[in-house]
Amino acid sequence: MRILLAEDETDLSRALVAVLSHSGYETDAVYDGEAAVEKASSAPYDCMIFDIMMPKMDGIEALKILRSRGNVTPVIMLTAKAEIDDRITGLDAGADDYLTKPFAMGELLARIRSLTRRSESYTPKQLSVGGVTLNTDEQELSSHNSIRLAGKETKMMEFFMLNAGKELTTQELLDHIWSDTAEKDPEIVWVYVSYLRNKLQAIQADIEITGERGGSYRLQTHDREKAI
Repeated sequence: MRILLAEDETDLSRALVAVLSHSGYETDAVYDGEAAVEKASSAPYDCMIFDIMMPKMDGIEALKILRSRGNVTPVIMLTAKAEIDDRITGLDAGADDYLTKPFAMGELLARIRSLTRRSESYTPKQLSVGGVTLNTDEQELSSHNSIRLAGKETKMMEFFMLNAGKELTTQELLDHIWSDTAEKDPEIVWVYVSYLRNKLQAIQADIEITGERGGSYRLQTHDREKAI
């Protein structure tokens, strides 16, 4: 599971990264709001932790930008202030939870577990990228026409659409789509990417999955000049 931590207090950031890593989380640490937006826009995360008071751009503004771009990753806000107005502002900006400093590491870990368990409940049941729509309940992919998807195809397409434009490695796809499988064969990722490519072509989609077998993949709009 991958976490983005945006905290400008260096000592606290190091302590949090150590605890999160020890608890099995892969953690990327940044130290200002602008870097948080850049990271969250280029890589997939299961949870994000933003301090409210940061240089260049505060955590609330960074969160507003990400939510306006369709990023639905669960977010925990950290604040040194206990005023109720700060909590309301953070929640109104799209935060899912908050912690007031100082806090117990155990409580932070418990809130991360809670949010990531519930994250599927907050994911939209209908996603759109370009002219393509995915209905996850109906497992239906639509553009000029519609086509049904299998369960794993739906889960993979949902992950691609939630992270459109981001580079997703074979391992990230394997860990996310086959999280319930003990033995994971990276080759299966290529097989399902191939299935989805065929189905996107069948509905005359204006988006495509780029990338090569065993490497990284990206969902993006067609390169029309290249096609010509």
